Amino acid sequence: MATSGTADFNPAFDDLIEEAYERCGQQSRSGYDMRSARRSLDFLFAEWANRGLNLWTIEQRSVPMLPGIHEYTLPTDTVNVISAVIRTGTGQLQQDITIDRISQNEYLHLPDKNTPARPAQYFVQRTAPAKLFVYPAPDAVQAYTFRYYAIRRIQDAGAYTNTADLSFRFLPCLVAGLAYYLSLKRAPDRTAVLKQIYEEEFARAASEDRDTASVFLTPDLGY
Repeated sequence: MATSGTADFNPAFDDLIEEAYERCGQQSRSGYDMRSARRSLDFLFAEWANRGLNLWTIEQRSVPMLPGIHEYTLPTDTVNVISAVIRTGTGQLQQDITIDRISQNEYLHLPDKNTPARPAQYFVQRTAPAKLFVYPAPDAVQAYTFRYYAIRRIQDAGAYTNTADLSFRFLPCLVAGLAYYLSLKRAPDRTAVLKQIYEEEFARAASEDRDTASVFLTPDLGY
């Protein structure tokens, strides 16, 4: 028996919305129905940002450091910074040096934030947009670059012909979540069942959305 030979199933938002409405026992019959669903999609994406790491939204980014400047504004789609280094040099002389993240309270109590040296600590103020503070302030001895992995926001739904900014593994979860959100407005009698399906779909997808590198634990036998 022949197979399709393709593995690129990725329906546009209008198809996803129709599927979600059908799970509510309804059909989208007007432009307002579509706009309502698109609005629910964007709320759903915002909710996913509160559920933890979404690996497909992790990107490596950089901030060139300027001498004497300890405060920098990060891109507006930044949700959080999960790890970072200070990069010095280029080519064979390039080095990535560990930099430690500190809390807002720890940064506040640093006595001299303008001390010039290689930055060794950083604090992320999670405002909109997020701001980065480094300590000490970069000196002028050499060029420093703050290299980091950021969690970015999932892109907005936008046009109905767009596809979702997510891994294909989350498509069942996306439809289940949208159906649950729509049921709150259109089919309250199905809300409990659709919420349970959504939570099960998210749990399955999230359990697979993880780093599969090996982890080695070594006991500390010292005193």
